Amino acid sequence: MNLNKKNILIAVLIILFIVLIGSFLRQPKIYTFYKEQFVPSDMDTVFEFFSRPENLEKITPSSMGFNIITPSPIEMKEGAIIDYTVKIMGVPMRWRTMITSYKKNEYFVDEQLKGPYSYWHHRHSFKEVEGGVLIIDEITYALPIQAFRKIVHPVLIKPQIEQIFNFRFKTIQDKFK
Repeated sequence: MNLNKKNILIAVLIILFIVLIGSFLRQPKIYTFYKEQFVPSDMDTVFEFFSRPENLEKITPSSMGFNIITPSPIEMKEGAIIDYTVKIMGVPMRWRTMITSYKKNEYFVDEQLKGPYSYWHHRHSFKEVEGGVLIIDEITYALPIQAFRKIVHPVLIKPQIEQIFNFRFKTIQDKFK
């Protein structure tokens, strides 16, 4: 009888291992996040604030344990690399991004080089509109272990991203009154 239970346990572990390995070989599921915010300010002021990576700490919830490791000042330009530490689900980890595209007073893109996601592309766009500036965040990302995405994404990752950007929305709203 013990031999049967042992064989069943080994079979289950082998299946889980195969699923885990297979998750790395499949095409990753890409998720998207989009948020807009209007601020009653001028383009130069708004873009200058967002072009200073040091300000990320001000608009990120303290629970994220966000800390920039790259020495200041950091020049925002195409090719700039920024290293951070951040907590994902309470676990501290290193995150390295590169500014892959930059056009003053219009947009910049940061992409993860190393970090918690298998893919991260964040486009920050700024549009002058009547009475102020429209800030647009567009993020596409993928999780590293695809086998668990159906559980992890809706329960942990998506709510955390929404929490971060709701905090940012309120903080930016207060800053640019």
